[in-house]
Amino acid sequence: MYTTIKVSRDMKEILENMKISPSESYEDVIWDLIEDHLELNPEFRKSLELAEREIEEGKTVSMAELLEELEETQ
Repeated sequence: MYTTIKVSRDMKEILENMKISPSESYEDVIWDLIEDHLELNPEFRKSLELAEREIEEGKTVSMAELLEELEETQ
């Protein structure tokens, strides 16, 4: 069974560039991406979710602030 999905031209170009060989299908490329996602360590996934929440809540430090803090500790 097959279905059609709608993707932008930019997405199609990205998928095209991700192919290992010209004969590789877009489905193969998508499966590779999904498998990579599914294989993420649960602990790592939790840390990613925490980081996303902290970003949404504005709990971030700018690069300038980080550099200033590092300079103070040296």
